[in-house]
Amino acid sequence: MSDLTPQSDAPTPTTDKITQAARETIYLCNFRVSVDGEWLCLRELNDISLTPDPEPAHEDPKDPIAIERLNLMNMAKLSIKGLIESALNLGRTLDSDYAPLQQFFVVMEHCLKHGLKTKKTFLGQNKSFWGPLELVEKLTPEAGEITASVKDLPGLKTPIGRGRAWLRLALMQKKLSDYMKTLINRKDLLSEFYETNALMMEEEGAVIAGLLVGLNVIDANLCMKGEDLDSQVGVIDFSMYLKDGSHSSKSAEGDGQITAILDQKNYVEELNRHLSASVNNLQAKVDALEKSNTKLTEEDVEKELEVQIGMKQEMELSMKMLEKDICEKQDALVALRQQLDDLKTLNQELSHKSQSSDTLIQQKSEIIKRLEDQASRMTTALKQLEQRLRQSERERQSAEEANRLFKKEFGDKIESLQTEVEQLRKIRLHLEAELKREKERKTCNHNETPPTSNKGYKQQVDDIRRV
Repeated sequence: MSDLTPQSDAPTPTTDKITQAARETIYLCNFRVSVDGEWLCLRELNDISLTPDPEPAHEDPKDPIAIERLNLMNMAKLSIKGLIESALNLGRTLDSDYAPLQQFFVVMEHCLKHGLKTKKTFLGQNKSFWGPLELVEKLTPEAGEITASVKDLPGLKTPIGRGRAWLRLALMQKKLSDYMKTLINRKDLLSEFYETNALMMEEEGAVIAGLLVGLNVIDANLCMKGEDLDSQVGVIDFSMYLKDGSHSSKSAEGDGQITAILDQKNYVEELNRHLSASVNNLQAKVDALEKSNTKLTEEDVEKELEVQIGMKQEMELSMKMLEKDICEKQDALVALRQQLDDLKTLNQELSHKSQSSDTLIQQKSEIIKRLEDQASRMTTALKQLEQRLRQSERERQSAEEANRLFKKEFGDKIESLQTEVEQLRKIRLHLEAELKREKERKTCNHNETPPTSNKGYKQQVDDIRRV
């Protein structure tokens, strides 16, 4: 029971894709997956009465989309629980070959694909969960490193391969739960990629995002170089989750459990038969598509040949124009070389001038330094002169004040003395005039009369001198 569908001996890439599409219907509405402790219950809906206990009360228990969401949620619970328990028991870092880890990625891929809007392309319909995962980079900037790493990985050519690589990197970073919660909280952005009843748009998506928190306790080291993520087939291996009946044979309910397991085995085998028939039908459709594709390929080849001829002619014309442009650029290159030589000569002249300027600047700097020293000394002398000037001014003011006081004190005496001096001057002039006349009179009477005594005149002069 490791695989639910038969494999062909020599599958082609197209057959693999069809087989993958058929296998992905394992959780559709004809069967219901439920979890009872560590049990996986897989039963056909037509043979059982659905109980509302594991399902939301507001949903129709026969709604196929709701059943798909419930099945995926239960498978995610089992996968995450089994991965955590087995990883803890293993006690080492997980690698890419670890089977429970591979099954976890398959289940997560199915969850992310549920309810994706179909995009029509030339080769058919395409569903990829890479588009929603790219939104995480816009909502959480730290996720940009993962997105950039995925885009830089060599060998990834399809969106589904990039999405698988993104899941592995997010798990190694231990941020898968945070990124999924961030994405689920923005249903306004998810509506561009998912239908309204998709798992990521309903409560089951939030439950799975919460369950992913437990994966932070495990360490994974996954090498994606050389791993073909583009063409892997995501098949859920139910045998990993179906408990062996021999472990419960000790209890009284062992027989009933074995019977349930056998029923499950019968249902799975029946489902395999249905899927085999579906694969055969799809293979017939593929053959028809391959024939029509051959015709389309021939027509495309003719069109491509015409396009190539036109491109060749355009290339020849472009080559001619390019040769002409090369000639013009060569002439321009010669002119530029001449200009370069002129610039080198000018640069040398400028270098000599620069050296002369440096010498002149150095001399001027020395002169400026000496002038600054002289200016400093002159400033010091000016300060001393200013001090002397202030001192002289103070002394002048003191002298003026003393002169004012002196004039005020001796002004009247000076005026009286000046008056007396003026009177004495007049007396002196009068006396000089009399003395002159007396000398003349003496000269005239020298021989006639004896000299008279000048006692009275001399007495007057002495009196005046004393005064």
